[in-house]
This record gives sequence, C-alpha cells and structure tokens, in this order.
Amino acid sequence: MRTFVHTSHPARVVFGSGTVDRLAEEVRRLDGKRVLLVSGPGLEDAALRVRDALGDLVIAEFDGAAMHTPVEVTERALTVLREADADCLVSVGGGSTTGLSKALALRTDLPQVVVPTTYAGSEVTPVLGETRDGRKTTQASPAILPETVVYDVDLTLSLPLAMSVTSGVNAMAHAVEALYSPDADPVTDRQALDAISRIARALPRLAADPADHEARADLLQGAWLAGTCLATVGMALHHKLCHTLGGGFDLPHAETHTVILPHVLAYNAPTAPDVLRRIAEALDVPDAASGLYDLVASLGGPTSLRELGMPESGLAEAAEAAVATPYPNPRELTVEGVEELLTDAWNGRRPKGPPTTATVLAQLTEQVVASFAQAPDARLRDLLSGLVRHLHAFVAEEDVTEAEWAYAIDHLTRTGQLSSPTRQEFVLLSDVLGISSAVDLLTNSRTPETTPSAVLGPFYVEGPPEAEHGSDISDGLPGTPLWVDVTIADTSGEPLKDAVVDVWQADEDGFYDVQLPDQEGPVLRGRLRTDANGRITFWSILPSHYPIPGDGPVGQMLDAVGRHHYRAPHVHFMISAPGHRRLITQLFVADGSHLDSDTVFGVKDPLIVHFAPQSGPAPEGREVDGEWRRLEHTFHIARMVD
Repeated sequence: MRTFVHTSHPARVVFGSGTVDRLAEEVRRLDGKRVLLVSGPGLEDAALRVRDALGDLVIAEFDGAAMHTPVEVTERALTVLREADADCLVSVGGGSTTGLSKALALRTDLPQVVVPTTYAGSEVTPVLGETRDGRKTTQASPAILPETVVYDVDLTLSLPLAMSVTSGVNAMAHAVEALYSPDADPVTDRQALDAISRIARALPRLAADPADHEARADLLQGAWLAGTCLATVGMALHHKLCHTLGGGFDLPHAETHTVILPHVLAYNAPTAPDVLRRIAEALDVPDAASGLYDLVASLGGPTSLRELGMPESGLAEAAEAAVATPYPNPRELTVEGVEELLTDAWNGRRPKGPPTTATVLAQLTEQVVASFAQAPDARLRDLLSGLVRHLHAFVAEEDVTEAEWAYAIDHLTRTGQLSSPTRQEFVLLSDVLGISSAVDLLTNSRTPETTPSAVLGPFYVEGPPEAEHGSDISDGLPGTPLWVDVTIADTSGEPLKDAVVDVWQADEDGFYDVQLPDQEGPVLRGRLRTDANGRITFWSILPSHYPIPGDGPVGQMLDAVGRHHYRAPHVHFMISAPGHRRLITQLFVADGSHLDSDTVFGVKDPLIVHFAPQSGPAPEGREVDGEWRRLEHTFHIARMVD
C-alpha cells in the first residue's frame, strides 16, 4: 500500500480566451485599488492589453523584470512600489516577471494577480528563485504564492515558436521531477502525466501551425498542471542544475531547462525505471530520455549547453556546486556523475538511456528500414519501409510469441501450397481479411461518378471463351433462367462501342466451374463485346449464395473465429474499353441472402440490384416454363487521366 501526504496550495485560476478582460474584476476581489503593473522587455503589447483592461486601477509600472530575478532589480521595483503606495501587484509575462512579482510580494505581503504569456508554470508555485552575486537560491513560503492567475490563451499566440518550445519543455520539467519526488502522491502523479502528455502532443502541432489556438490552450493547461505539481512536491537534480547554471553562468532559463532535462532523465533512469517508463508512455516514445531529446531536436530547440554560451571550463565548477548541498534525487549524486551528465549536455549528445526491449526493437526496426534506403524504386522503398514498421509494431503491441509466429508462417506456407491457376487461396485470404476491399476502396473511390468497383475474387480465369449476344453461358446447367441486358457507358452517359466485358458466376449450388472436377471446359463465364449502343445480352442462371472453400487454411481461420463462409449471390463483371479505366465489379441479387454479412466484405449498396422475377414470353424467342429473371443495368466507367 502506498503511503503519502498531500498538501494543496490554493490559488484562484481563471482560464480561457479573452479572460484578460476580467482583470479589473479580479483585482477588486482582492480589495485592490492601486495596482503596480510589472512587466519586462519585449512585453509592450501584452502590457498595453493588461493596462487597458485595468484602466485607472494602474497607478505605477515597472518594466525592468530580468532573468533569474536579481535582487538589485527587485530593490529598484520595490522603490517604485513604495513611492506609488500600491496595494496590489499585477504582472504580465513569463517566469522573469512572475519571479519579480513574487519577490515583491514576499517583501510586502501584497496580493498578486499574475497573467502568464509563456508556459513557465511558476505562477502557481509558492517557490521563489533569486540571484545574488552570481548565486541563485530558492525558498518557499505561502506569501510567495500568487492569489490569482489569469490564463488568457490569446496572449500566448504571439509567443515565437522557438520560445514556445523551450517554455513548454521548461513546464514539462516541473511535471517530470514531481513524479520521482519523495513527496509524490497519486494526485500529483495524474496531474504530472497529463501535463507531460499534453505538452508533448501540443508542441508538434504548434510547430506545424504557430497560430493553432487549441495547441496553445493545451500547452497553457499543461504548464498550469505541471506548475501545480511542483507547488506540491520538492525539486530534485534537474532544477538544482538549472539554477546553478542560470545563476552562476547567466544562461537563459527556459533554454537551459530544455537542454538539461533529457540528460537528467538518462542519469536517473537506472534507479527510477518505473517513473521513466510512465514518462515514456506519456511522451509516446520507447525511451523517455532519448525520446524527449528527439522531440526537442525535431522542433528546432536547443540541444547543447555550448550553443547557450556555457564555457566548457565551467563544467567541473558547476558539477561541484550542484552536489555541494544535499537534496532528494532518485540516484545518488556524485561530482563525477554530474560532470559526465553536464559534459554530455554541453556536447549535445543524444542520451542512450538504459537498453529495454522497446528501445532494442526500435533500433532493429530502423536498421531494417535503413536497409531499403538505396532501393532505386522510391515507391518500393516506401512500401517495404511502411510494411516493416507496421509489422514490427504489431509484433510488439500484441507481444507475439515464437510459437504464434511459427504458426503464422505455417499458415502462410499452406496458403501458398494450396494456391494454383484455378484456386487462389492467397486472394481468398486477402478477401476475408478485408484487405482486398480496402485496397479496392482506396484505388477506386476517387471517381464517385462511376459504378462502384468490387473485389476480383479468387475464381477469375484469364481468357474466358468468347460468347455471342443472346447466347447462354450456362451451357444448360440447371437453375432459374436469367436474362442479362446491360449497357456500358462513360460518365456522361455516352454508350461505349467495342467494350470488352468478362462475366463469371457460380452455379445454383454455389460452385464455380473450376471447383467442379467433372466439369469439362469453362461454363458460366464468357467474354462479350458491346454493340454500337454499348449493349451486351446473354442468358445465364440466377446466381446463388455460396460458401468460399473451407478445406484450406482460410476456411480453418474462419472456423477458429466463428465466422460463416458465405458470400451473397452475385455476378462478376470485368469491363475494359479503349481510353477508359478498367472496372472490376459485381452485381448482387437484391433479395439474396448474406447481403449484410458477406464474408469478403464485398457488398456495396449501389451494387445491390433487382434481378426482377418474370413469367411468360422470354427474350430471343426462348421458351421458359415457369419463372425466369431479368437483369437490366448500366455501368459507367471513367476515362483515363493523362
């Protein structure tokens, strides 16, 4: 049983779009009448928006907030505050302005309303980091926590992408450290994982469209959740290192967090494997450390301390300073270990992380995909690469065993051994898995003005016998006589002369000629050519529903999963005409069975037609005793596109 203590730090949060308009109301809730507006360089537009919302409540401004909250800047702002006799603080900006507002509140106990324009998250924490004489120290106090935070997504829309990336990862760092804090509890765990997942999903969307309002909202909400976590639990190695580097070497705050976080994850991985696994799942990557590094790199974010201006000569000093004061961390801190971490971060090396089954499999997948890189046919390369990725992912997701894969290989082997010129068991396998219908849909659904296509099926035979108009392709087989009168036309309705139409179907017992050992030669199949009016006519018999062959591996598979073997009754058509796209399709008997459960998923509503019952005189002077059927239909085929 997990034992924990949970402490909440209440703060009023106003979240949404256009919420800055509610600032005056929020200040008055705190009995504020004389506001000091705090901002910093580059925040002129946001400060103007806040100033307009507050109106005459603003009696003084300080726009000199600086990174790492130097105490000398705080002293200058404190002078402005006292001279104006302000009774409330409103800050707008990122972590620097929030830090200055906290420092002023700590010294005056004035209420704060914070309006973030970045994803710092510090606005919901009772923690203040200040820099004095190049050394950054932190302290926590209820007086530091802002009373109200107004999150307005609109104010983040102009935040440059590069700053959005580093600010987002900075927020993520709060959630990451909350997960392996000694003070962690189920509430902060859920908040932290939600924050990591939101930020990881939102950043790529933002890179694709920096104006994506929903992505901005997810980032801002993720930052809020992550900051709330940090407010509840203590900090560990990551924040200690970033404070050391920021205060001692004047490195930019969010960028330093972005570079350091993957390396801290890699450092702690051996002693916090479960936490790292959950972080990896939230990031949707096999390994947390390398996955986060790859995310930052893909977004163009900083990946090395060197590019931030950190001198290589300062790495040893920074490592010693970071371990000088004991603090909780999953893995024991040593000067050598931290210096190695910082060296990797300075060089921008991609963390390897501890090898896991997932990471080794990911490497294997990439090795196989890379082996296709030199393929001269780009389409072949893409098809094989995609196939390998999907197959490897399937094997991993389903945890396929050696015995199961051996059975699959045997199944495919038997499928191949049973295939022949008259029985295509592999086509049948493709059909019952719905792959044939899926490929057909993707290939042929782009021309909606044409007759829908359908699967070829396993019983087509090349070179069917030529048949005359009005002839009987059933060759006297028993069954209800069927008169077929169809027209082939283009998409404008113009009949097509000399179109070649192959037809084939099953007999009244559901068998094709190739399935009948005593049948000599082809029957219930033929090739006809359209006349000047685009027509063909012929006699046949009414098709029946039938089971696909069940004596092979495909039938065994259907039996194993409790699926029936039956196809709805239909006649196959393959239509070709010069200058037009070939159409492979089927017409289904409207009153036939299994229309809603065809075992190869081949039925489409426009292909269900009436094989109309008739009696009396029949076409071509044929004498028919009893009922016969009539099928009349017009097929529309598309022109070739150059």
